[in-house]
Amino acid sequence: MKRLSYIVLIITLFPLSSYSQEKKHSQVNIECKTCHACEVPTKNDPCLLSCPRFMMIKEFPSPEIGPDIVIIDELANRYTPVVFSHKIHAQMSEMTGGCITCHHYNTLGPVLSCNKCHSRDRKREEISSPDLKGAYHQQCMNCHRQWSRETECSSCHQEKNEGESQDITKITSQLVMKTHPEVKEPTKIVYETEYDKGKLVTFFHNDHTNLFGINCTSCHENENCIRCHDVEKNNYGDNGFYESPIKVKYSETERHKRCFSCHQNDNCSNCHKNGEMKPFNHGTRAGWPLKQYHQNLQCESCHLKSMTSTGLDSKCGSCHEGWNPETFNHKIVGLVLDENHIDNECEDCHTENDFSKAPTCDNCHDNKNYPKDKPGKVVIKN
Repeated sequence: MKRLSYIVLIITLFPLSSYSQEKKHSQVNIECKTCHACEVPTKNDPCLLSCPRFMMIKEFPSPEIGPDIVIIDELANRYTPVVFSHKIHAQMSEMTGGCITCHHYNTLGPVLSCNKCHSRDRKREEISSPDLKGAYHQQCMNCHRQWSRETECSSCHQEKNEGESQDITKITSQLVMKTHPEVKEPTKIVYETEYDKGKLVTFFHNDHTNLFGINCTSCHENENCIRCHDVEKNNYGDNGFYESPIKVKYSETERHKRCFSCHQNDNCSNCHKNGEMKPFNHGTRAGWPLKQYHQNLQCESCHLKSMTSTGLDSKCGSCHEGWNPETFNHKIVGLVLDENHIDNECEDCHTENDFSKAPTCDNCHDNKNYPKDKPGKVVIKN
């Protein structure tokens, strides 16, 4: 009887628990297998995969859509409210990972405020997440420690004086007028090095972002203002901005680190030349020119594992294994087969299904040759 009671309890509670989770996750369109590897996750063995939230959030609001200024006054007690220049920080947030740098556990919906997840109460049972005051300081202090070399309370706060009030309007109006100068994306950067066998390294920035589809944060990850500006340098102007970026010096290891994440198997001579290089050309680099059928494809369509995949078979059949007369529309190559050839097998014209070579007529005809004799009508390709 006792065992039966347990079974009834489990049957009663499990649907309620499942329904609650299902209802919560359905609000953001998440299926169970998005986060769980097994069919029946449990509390002791949840089978959790790496959190997919970074992959799911593809776009964030632009800095112009967000607020210019955020007044942080929820915890104002001893100190006056903090006037946070949200726009300036948001304008450069892509250099450190985008909005998720601060809004790190956001959903697919509107950007959430810190107080949606962090409790104002410091005395609480759940301590796995910092309270609101702790969250504010953790977000700000690391950058300010590098930026200004100080983390005194007065760098962000003004202590309240009895009988005095802070003029928030004046401070806000000054910050609203400030904006970070536009950082233009370079097309090409030529680095001068001390390498004897090739002193020039040509980096085509637009190839990496536009052609290869590499996100900014793949290279510019965890960067912040200190990378280009330094309070100890003599380029800090009277207007409150750094007049020009500093020239940062890196060690040989640091200079190569980002490139080696993709080019770890390349020889030095692949990048180091005695003259400027030309932009990436698939025919020159891979020995296989991309013609009309492949020139508009994304790299990952063929290089499934990574951008560094090499040694792919140039035969079409290595990728298009399912090609056959029933599934392949021959018109896509610009030639519609006539009634005498429409039922032929692919290998009748393409020896060993090698579509990279010109078709042959020898398997069926003694006196015909391609391209003089065509097995159909040439059409304009869409």
